[in-house]
Amino acid sequence: MSRDPFDWIDAHAERRREAGLVRTLRPRQAESTLLDLAGNDYLGLARHPQVTGAGADACLLWGAGSTGSRLVTGTTELHTELEAELAEFCGFEAALVFASGYAANLAAVTALTGPGTLIVSDTSNHASLIDGCRLSRADTEVVAHRDTEAVRKALDAHDGPAVVVSDSVFSVDGDAAPLTGLAAACRQHGAALLVDDAHGLGVLGEGGRGAAWAAGLAGAPDVVVTATLSKSLGSQGGVVLGPARVIEHLVNAARTFIFDTGLAPAAAGAALGALRLLRAEPERAERARAVALQLYDRLTAAGLRSARPDACVVAVRAPSAGEALQWAADCRTAGLAVGCFRPPSVPDGISRLRLTARGDLTDQQIAEAVEVIVRTAPRDSARSGELAGA
Repeated sequence: MSRDPFDWIDAHAERRREAGLVRTLRPRQAESTLLDLAGNDYLGLARHPQVTGAGADACLLWGAGSTGSRLVTGTTELHTELEAELAEFCGFEAALVFASGYAANLAAVTALTGPGTLIVSDTSNHASLIDGCRLSRADTEVVAHRDTEAVRKALDAHDGPAVVVSDSVFSVDGDAAPLTGLAAACRQHGAALLVDDAHGLGVLGEGGRGAAWAAGLAGAPDVVVTATLSKSLGSQGGVVLGPARVIEHLVNAARTFIFDTGLAPAAAGAALGALRLLRAEPERAERARAVALQLYDRLTAAGLRSARPDACVVAVRAPSAGEALQWAADCRTAGLAVGCFRPPSVPDGISRLRLTARGDLTDQQIAEAVEVIVRTAPRDSARSGELAGA
């Protein structure tokens, strides 16, 4: 008797429904009346004419797709131009562009580690870093969130090559990693530091040059940074920045570079247009951080629990997964789009609304967003104070 090989999916789906953890796609329209605090367009550049124009021009000049992997036909002059300007802007010797930030993280972790290497990873790291650790075949020790001493102890107990892996700004609560402390621990052991700056590029550092720049680590020979082009730069793709010999190694060893089709020219062109706009208008980074602090100050003043943001992510605690989902739905009905983080996306099991501060928001829009969030908040969420561990 033949069996349905996917019967087990039904049981998993039922458990998700019972736990209130069903996720669904919600296609958005090209134009919307919703005030968007859900996406990651930190600088408001995804629809900026200079950015969209640069993307359209690149598409018309180079074609809709890159036509192949980067080592075959997928590298255009535009890709190398983008890599050179990203490296110079962020203060590193070299850069390598990937089709996504996820692919960039997988490449960096797997190509720079292997059997015999110790990876020390923060418990709140992004899924792409976690997956990289799993694929690397290295020994991985997961340490407590932002615990520099735990990192030091893990390194001290290992005799051999090691890499410390951390987000620069963590995507759930928006808190920053102690990069200077991590770098000091790495140097005491002779380990490398790998930093995912997805939420720092364009927001932190002088003119948005990133968290490594802000921490005085840009261009260091023992530091590698990854980032996405899909947040502050409003486009698509990822990048690894670091010493030239590291980048050359990735070209020859990183499977998500060698075997993946190159970033589409339109995305490369748009990212380059956004980077040049940010260089011309560095105040955009400071404005984005100021908006995040305004949201935090007003929400906590109204009695909601939030973690003080170090960049542009503002998390607001919800009493439960179901209430977080309903809260986000009520905000949408009131004209405000917000993110909703529930288990298993949050490692501590605490459900949250996740707000994205955008540098192009007006003071009136900030006030309107706060009013909606406070008005629709579940009763048990109106307790003063910050998120635990924030």
